[in-house]
Parts: sequence; structure tokens; C-alpha cells
Amino acid sequence: MGPRARPALLFLILLRTVATQGRPPRSHSLRYLFMGASEPDLGLPLFEALGYVDDQLFVAYNHESRRAESRAQWVLGGATSQLWLQLSQSLKGWDHMFIVDFWTIMDNHNHSKVPPLVKVTHHVASAVTFLRCQALNFYPQNITVRWLKDRQPVDAKDAESEDVLPNGDGTYQTWVALAVTPGEEQRYTCQVEHPGLDQPLTATWEPSLSNTLAIGVISVIAVCVIIFFTGILFRILRRRQASRGATGDYVLAECE
Repeated sequence: MGPRARPALLFLILLRTVATQGRPPRSHSLRYLFMGASEPDLGLPLFEALGYVDDQLFVAYNHESRRAESRAQWVLGGATSQLWLQLSQSLKGWDHMFIVDFWTIMDNHNHSKVPPLVKVTHHVASAVTFLRCQALNFYPQNITVRWLKDRQPVDAKDAESEDVLPNGDGTYQTWVALAVTPGEEQRYTCQVEHPGLDQPLTATWEPSLSNTLAIGVISVIAVCVIIFFTGILFRILRRRQASRGATGDYVLAECE
């Protein structure tokens, strides 16, 4: 019988022992909750197991103590029995399997190359316009992110960059920002080189549809305002000339 079936079998035996002490037999539910943490400095045990009978916690195990501890009064007397020691050994086996399986998965993950997700965002701070190139969720951590202006590299001293930082899931992230002249954003391109890419990846800032629509609406309103005030000025000048009975060397014509 494998270690996965042992906890249930052992406590079905203990439960039957308790149930036969002058009480009529009835059905019960038995379930285990297994939890693990990827890093010990998260404030959580690397592995923890909790056992419940009818939603009542009766046993707890963690990686630090490495033993099953009673959490219910009705099993205190059997906490030193051979069955309880076998349960503790079984949970210890689950603990070992989790640690081995987890690091096997992480090792396989870390040996694969994950290409970065690259995006360029637009920011305005203190009347200065910035373009920020973000490289996200890549592995391994060695990466090159640079800005190009008119396809020519921009001096790294003119850019602001962040160190490559871990995400907590085995991948990394970083960004490089550059101050640009408003209206010249399309002259700049972000170029990213990474072992997970067959060739350098480039990205540019694309104005959102809402921004483009807003600029278009503002432009139309501005043109209409100019036409409106030009028409008013035209009528005022024409009325003044008509009132004076003067004629000029040119003819004013209205365009419908």
C-alpha cells in the first residue's frame, strides 16, 4: 500500500476504536489538507498537513516539527500509540515527496528559456514626457534593453533603468525609461535582446484609440472656433465699409 493511502486507513482504524466505546456507529467524513510554500522566508512552513474528521481538526503536521500533533481531545489518549506513530511517518513521507517534487518542477522550469513580454508605455510627469519600455516574465535573467532614435542607439546615460528583479515565480522583469520631446514619440523604438528570442525584439509606443479620438475632436473644435471668429470679423469689416460708403480695391465674397 502506497503512502498516499496510509493516513486515511490509519485514522479510519482509530475512528472505529473511538466509535465503539458505547456509542452507536454512524458515518463520518475524513479529509486532509496539504499546503506548501516555495520559500522559507514567507513566514509559512515549507510543508503543512491538516487532518479533519467531520470538519473537526484532529491532527496537524509541519515541516519544522516533523511529527503528527493531536488537535482533538478524543485522540489524546492514542497520540502515543503505534498507529499514531505510523501516521506521523506517513505524513513525513508526504512532506518529503512535496519537497522533492517541488524542486524537480522548479529545476525543470529554470532550465527552460522564457522570452520576455515587451510593451512601451507613455507617461507625463512634471511637464516631462517619458517613454518606458518594460520587459516582463522572462528567464534567464540576462537581458539587454535599449532605446533607438531613428534606428540609432541612444546613449545609455540619457535613459533611466531599473535593475533586473525577480517576480517570485522564477521569472524576471525590468524597464528602461527615456525623456522625449512631445510629438516625437514615434521616432523612438525599444529594442530587447534575450536568450529566449531568436532575434532582437522591437516595440514602439502606439497611442490608444481614446487618445487619438480626443486629439481629433479637439482639432475639429479648434478649426470650428477659428472659422466662427473669422466669419464674425469678416462681417464686422464689411458692415463698416458699407456704412462709410467706401469701396476698396478688392471685392469681398462670401463662400457658402
